[in-house]
Amino acid sequence: MNARRILVVDDDGEMRDAVARILRGAGHEIELADDGDAAIEAQRARPADVLLTDVFMPARDGLETIQYFRSEYPDIGIIAMTGGSPTGRTDEYLSVAKVAGADATLRKPFAAQTLLESLSAL
Repeated sequence: MNARRILVVDDDGEMRDAVARILRGAGHEIELADDGDAAIEAQRARPADVLLTDVFMPARDGLETIQYFRSEYPDIGIIAMTGGSPTGRTDEYLSVAKVAGADATLRKPFAAQTLLESLSAL
């Protein structure tokens, strides 16, 4: 797998750090952001090859973030992830994330191998 620059966006610091450890361990360069607005700032400052974003976050949520990135950075790989939804319809939100522009989706919690396989498929 080729090393890539990956922007990991999640308002849960523990999740963000765990994902970063997995990806760094696989040789990728990681940038972290805690919401969609911070992700946009990070992307403008130093573009990533892949956006890995949570769906539910305060301020600019993952769906809005995906739409923005798909519009402004059409070649970026996008993976959406979530561990739940306010309505309990996690799979529906992951489907909406695909419609918004995500290339792949992950349901939390996921195994490190599942994350790496999703990344390899981009």
